[in-house]
Amino acid sequence: MSSLDPRAPFVLDIRELGRRAGAMKTQSFSVAAPADLRLGTVGVPAESEIEFDLKLESVMDGVLVTGTALVTVTGECARCLEPLSFDLEVDVTDLFVYPETDSRGRVISEDDFDEDLPQIEADLIDLEPLLRDAVVLALPAKPLCQPDCLGLCLECGANLNLEPNHQHELVDPRWSALADLTTQERSTED
Repeated sequence: MSSLDPRAPFVLDIRELGRRAGAMKTQSFSVAAPADLRLGTVGVPAESEIEFDLKLESVMDGVLVTGTALVTVTGECARCLEPLSFDLEVDVTDLFVYPETDSRGRVISEDDFDEDLPQIEADLIDLEPLLRDAVVLALPAKPLCQPDCLGLCLECGANLNLEPNHQHELVDPRWSALADLTTQERSTED
């Protein structure tokens, strides 16, 4: 019995391919993004559209899935904290393997499965773990609104992209006594 729901958005039925090596089919479809598809301050909003363009190929050991997934990423810039949004296309590739069966087609032992490879369960494959791995690894750890983002002023927090000539008169605390002398000197001259 399969634990996969054939009606789930990321579950594909591969029965049409059969177990003939060399059989192939392409699929293009859109699904709603799952929750928690993010890394730090950027991620794919839940329920936003993900567009898949896939090729499914039957091979000796299972089904090879290759293609792309297009997602919209939102978040905030790591330097200036402004909102950002961009499209990200990720390559997806994985081999889904058939379970080991005896001469009657019964699954021998689920304990013997290679846990590193995703399994085909009752002619169904689940693309969600494949998508999560591809998208999360492709998300930038420190996203920028633009490559040359200037960030925020360390003194007052002003956005330096909006005020590129923004400056503060910074006095090194070691020279503060001299700054006081010049202020006293100016007041005595007046």
